[in-house]
Amino acid sequence: MHIEGDAKRVTIYVGESDRWHGRPLHDAILELLRREGCAGATVLRGIAGFGRTSRIHTASILRLSQDLPMLIEWVDEPQRVARVLPMLDEMIEGGMVTIEDVHVLRYVSRKEVSAQ
Repeated sequence: MHIEGDAKRVTIYVGESDRWHGRPLHDAILELLRREGCAGATVLRGIAGFGRTSRIHTASILRLSQDLPMLIEWVDEPQRVARVLPMLDEMIEGGMVTIEDVHVLRYVSRKEVSAQ
């Protein structure tokens, strides 16, 4: 896959304890994006955060949380983002999804680079 130019960055904010059909939501989202042929995604585990309830969740030893913030970032072609978003909407009960216009300067897989 090769992406250059205008694209969309989707950032999904969920909690570590959120589930989809009994499995961690962030894992289920990552699998959906892979299955749908998306360009790639990254899951980040936050060390602290708060959401709508203003309750702070932290990885501090003194206040060990079981619900740390999880961010899934995904950059892809606008058409693919538009196609996949309704599937994500069905999965995400609580959290936030943001979409930003981005410009991809370069996205090439290692396979493509070594083949040159």
